[in-house]
Order: sequence, then C-alpha cells, then structure tokens
Amino acid sequence: MSYQCLIVRSKADWDYYVKRAHNYEVYHTWYYHSLNLEGEPVLFIYEEENLFIAFPLIKRKITGSSHYDMTSVYGYAGPISNVDFKDISQSTIQDFKVEFSRFLEAEQCVSAFTRLYPFLNQQYLLEHIGGVYPNGSTIYMDLSLSIEEQRSRYDKRLKRQIKKLREMGYVIKNAVDESEIAEFTRMYHKNMDRLGANKSYYFDEKYFTGLLNSNEFENELVLIYDGSEMICGALILVSGNVVRNHLSATSEKYLKESPSKLLTDEISLIGRRLGKKIFHLGGGVGGKEDSLFQFKSYFSDLRINDRIWCYVSDQHIYNELLHKNGFEINQKSTYFPAYRQTKA
Repeated sequence: MSYQCLIVRSKADWDYYVKRAHNYEVYHTWYYHSLNLEGEPVLFIYEEENLFIAFPLIKRKITGSSHYDMTSVYGYAGPISNVDFKDISQSTIQDFKVEFSRFLEAEQCVSAFTRLYPFLNQQYLLEHIGGVYPNGSTIYMDLSLSIEEQRSRYDKRLKRQIKKLREMGYVIKNAVDESEIAEFTRMYHKNMDRLGANKSYYFDEKYFTGLLNSNEFENELVLIYDGSEMICGALILVSGNVVRNHLSATSEKYLKESPSKLLTDEISLIGRRLGKKIFHLGGGVGGKEDSLFQFKSYFSDLRINDRIWCYVSDQHIYNELLHKNGFEINQKSTYFPAYRQTKA
C-alpha cells in the first residue's frame, strides 16, 4: 500500500492532523509543545489513503555531541491516529517502523522516549519498535457514574473530611486575572521548594498563562480562598472525554486542613458539568506507589496501566555516549536514555 511521510514543524499543519485524531489530549497539541523549553517541537506523520499516525515529540540537543534525541512533553503523550491502534494492520505497523527509523536517522537522533497516554491503545503500535515498559498504574474516576456512587467509593474518612471542608465557608472560583495566576505560581514554586523537586517541575508564570489561553484550550485554574487568602489551587486540563488535575499547590499554612481534598472533589463536579467521562487523577512520582499515589487512591479504586516507550535508534552512538559520560552499560538501570542520567 502506498504511503507518505511528513515532518511537521508549523502550527497550522500540526493542528490539521491532531484535530482529526479520534482521540487526543491537550498534551498532543502544537501549542502545548510550544511551551516546552527543552528543545524543538516536531510532529512525525505517516499517512496512507484513509489512515494517518501522528507522533509529537521534542527534539533535544545532546550536550557535547553533534547528535540529538527525541523525548515527550511533560504529561501523557505518544502517537495518535484517526483509527484505533489495535485495528492497524501489521504491514502498516512495519512500514511505520521503517519510516520512523529513517526519520530519526535523518534528524541525527540516537534515541526516542515518550510516556504513553493510558486511554489509547498505543502499545499495539509501539511494542515491536523498541520497547513498551510498565510504569506503575494510574488512577481515575468514572464520571458516568452518579455522583452518589462516585462518592460511595471514597475512603470513609475522606468523605467526612470533604464534608467538613465544605462547611468551612471556603470560596471556590476560577482565576479571572493575571494577578491570580502570578499568586498561584508563587504558591506552586513554594510547594516545589518544600518537596525538593527537580528543577524541571518549576514551571513559570508564562507556562500557566499559556495553558489558560482561551483561544486554544478549555483549561481552567480552579482556586480556593479563605476570605481574601488563596490557600489552594489546581490547573485542570480539559480534553475530549477527560479532565485532569495537571498541576496543583497548597499554601503551607493550610497543609493540615488539606483543602486539596475539597479541590479534588470539586474538579470531579467540574468534569461532570463539562460533560466529561473520565477524571484522570494520575499516579505517583515516577510510577511509584508513594504518598501522592496513596492520596489519589482515597478517591477511587479504578486503575489503568501506565506505560513508557523507549527506543534506541543508533546503538553504536548510544554506547559511545554512555562511555563518554563515564557510564557503563547497566542492563538493570531503568533510566532512559541512560547517558542523560546524573552520576551518583
């Protein structure tokens, strides 16, 4: 079967494909990729007469080398298509693999990585191109259930805590101006300081403002106030069938009260008002069942597998980069690409 491949770097062409996909996220859009500071947004297109596969990535320079690698944006990305991946023929998948490998070679890319979107069947396309690996599980709410049934799944203690928080007289509202975005950003950065977070998590005010661009997205910045004091907030991303808490923060002064529990319950109501089917809470840091995962598990017992995809397109150069950076090839290491890991 005849096909063509395109390398897209412009907004108009990028949007043309993404908006024709049968399921896509904010994470797949050109605008979201344009907010990334790691490298250049690139969209690889494989297209047959009645089918296309679009793979959004970030092309990064490898320091001290003439080569590059591809990675995904922060969040859940991976390839999208106008058909379900499980319905794509093996011959098409093989042709895609050949052309994607040629694309990486032409772009002088040594490897490629992406975190997969758990509500698509991307593994059917990628499991024989490099490797698809488990990354723990991720938690979600089914918003097609009645609100009573949804809340019946909450941890019993959590239900009492949310009821008490709703009786506190806190005001829940959407951000309406730049000053509120700036205040939320400061609160978010203080949270990252307290957690000792990696610098990659320190998103700036421009990033938050960009995600609230009403011409591109339906996203909302939901805030909780105690009188005139902002005490908690979350930037929620709104896609076709899904709403999710993308980034959130709580004032250190109110950590004991835990208004984030009230906020999470409120986001589920917002999702219902918007007609969404799923509230994706996400998982723990790095796929671990940590304290963050435990907090989310109080709201729902629904799980779905989280996966990552790793592909070495030039093993020789990959090994050279490992040795150059002082690393030996360690088959037990899960860090990818290994040459970018920090020395212990």
